[in-house]
Amino acid sequence: MSVTETFAQAPVQHAEPTTSSSAARLSAGAGAAALLGGSAFVAYFDPTQVHFFPVCLLYSVTGFACPGCGLTRGFHSLFHGDLAGALGFNAFVPVWAVIIAWTFISLSLLAIRGRGLKMWPTNPRFLYGFMCLLVVFGVVRNIPAWPFTFLFP
Repeated sequence: MSVTETFAQAPVQHAEPTTSSSAARLSAGAGAAALLGGSAFVAYFDPTQVHFFPVCLLYSVTGFACPGCGLTRGFHSLFHGDLAGALGFNAFVPVWAVIIAWTFISLSLLAIRGRGLKMWPTNPRFLYGFMCLLVVFGVVRNIPAWPFTFLFP
């Protein structure tokens, strides 16, 4: 018997989608509500005018901008329709927006129907690649030469 015959005779098993427990659904609903509340908070309060948002520890100590510097101001601009302003604060705002929106939708679906979306943002290959991009972005945005100064918040 060849290998292909063995696989051809093997019964095909389809995994039934599992629904989550009520505790997982409640946690997902709380997570989605926290994301929605945090987004509304950033949309309502202008981080350039109020001073209760946390400041970047790396920037305040060293003067270097981390890869996340400008995200709060960028999201505030994005929520108000100013894409150019959002990109001026942090060039990775669109990437973070997609990741956060995907997570919000997945958590909402998990809370409502018991199954969320496939969580590609937690895939190790994506995480390692994204972390490498963030490190490169963090270094490049602190180079004090002409084209790189556009990346500084």
